[in-house]
Amino acid sequence: MKRNVIIIGAAGRDFHNFNTFFRGNKDYNVVAFTANQIPDIDGRKYPTELAGKEYPAGIPIVAEEELPALIKKHKVDVCVFAYSDVPYNRVMGVSAIVNAAGADFWLLGTKDTMIKSTKPVIAIGATRTGCGKSQTSRRVIEILVGMGLKPVAVRHPMPYGDLVKQKVQRFATVADLKKHKCTIEEMEEYEPHVVTKRNVIYAGVDYEAILRQAEKDPDGCDVIIWDGGNNDFPFYQPDLTIGVVDPLRPNAEVSYYPGEVMARISDVICINKIDSATLEDINTVRRNIAKINPKAIVIDAASYLTVDKPELIKGKKVLVVEDGPTLTHGEMKIGAGTVAAMKHGAAELIDPRPYTVGKLKDTFKNYPEIGVLLPAMGYGDQQVKDLEKTIANTPCDAVVIGTPIDLGRIIKIKQPTVKVGYELQEIGTPNLEGVLKDFCKKHKLKIKK
Repeated sequence: MKRNVIIIGAAGRDFHNFNTFFRGNKDYNVVAFTANQIPDIDGRKYPTELAGKEYPAGIPIVAEEELPALIKKHKVDVCVFAYSDVPYNRVMGVSAIVNAAGADFWLLGTKDTMIKSTKPVIAIGATRTGCGKSQTSRRVIEILVGMGLKPVAVRHPMPYGDLVKQKVQRFATVADLKKHKCTIEEMEEYEPHVVTKRNVIYAGVDYEAILRQAEKDPDGCDVIIWDGGNNDFPFYQPDLTIGVVDPLRPNAEVSYYPGEVMARISDVICINKIDSATLEDINTVRRNIAKINPKAIVIDAASYLTVDKPELIKGKKVLVVEDGPTLTHGEMKIGAGTVAAMKHGAAELIDPRPYTVGKLKDTFKNYPEIGVLLPAMGYGDQQVKDLEKTIANTPCDAVVIGTPIDLGRIIKIKQPTVKVGYELQEIGTPNLEGVLKDFCKKHKLKIKK
């Protein structure tokens, strides 16, 4: 008899685990997905076009709060935990709920979920959201392009819309962002690739189909770059794994799931933000890495900031807008915009909480530790409208934008704006260029420049 399964997720790893392990598997019947972390992603279905003929009605996606009732209703045998950037006590708390309801609790690993590519794969991941994984991916691409190679990036999934239409997505221009109706959170990841680095990036739902298209990209493909999300481990079998750790959150690399998995499987560990962390916290991270992954090459790096109009910050009252996921489930208390505001002498960071409207009120209720920063929430049209109105309501001299996108292209901002950019800057040796030269030599990739 088939075993009944619920996959506990957040519209990303959960779909991938289904596609790679459960789809077409005669031993299991997935009765539901549950959803968490991301607003308004429940109430949908994983459609039959993606689920396969065994699921003619699709698979319902429901709120995680319904998990105990679902286990009993469907006589569920197994629940698979499949989302990331969560502390161990949270994982085991869900396990207790599942076990108490009578089901087994699973965590699928690398062997059953990684897909093999026909191209060499460099995977970049992190131990927490907001470590600097995206800027590390951009730095890797910059170096490879400088060598005359053609990297193609594939981003960890964020399919919050029409799942069938999002099966395979290719982004090469800003127009593609509009074409695919990207959320702010998606644009924060895709836009720097197509605007700053001018390379192609893929994303979507079905990551085997995505990989096969990326390998045959019309602009050419020498290397696949897995641009991982949250602190998840790669969907593709890597030939080189680079993990990014954050000394502003020491010990997270050994206390969050699946961040410690990333820390343990990485060939290279990049300790980012050493310019803004304390020596004590940096050394804590070094000791943890040396203990769990002593063979890793360790690279020191800083998050280099650029500020287009610093004169609008000095002595002014500013509202700081930061990357949303970094502040919410990433639990960061400081971002690029905050660092820039302090560095350039802001008189005051204006607290946006008295001026929030709509769904942004819910965000601060769910994540009260955000404090005086404003997360650039935009998972749906209503959140985007609420963000625009909240910024308009907030009395400030300027808005400091610490997200990696042109926020003014998405919403109207009446106040003067300051754009903060950030890129990875390695310090000393070893460095990424040396690592990548060795990688190219090993995989017989001809350096043309």
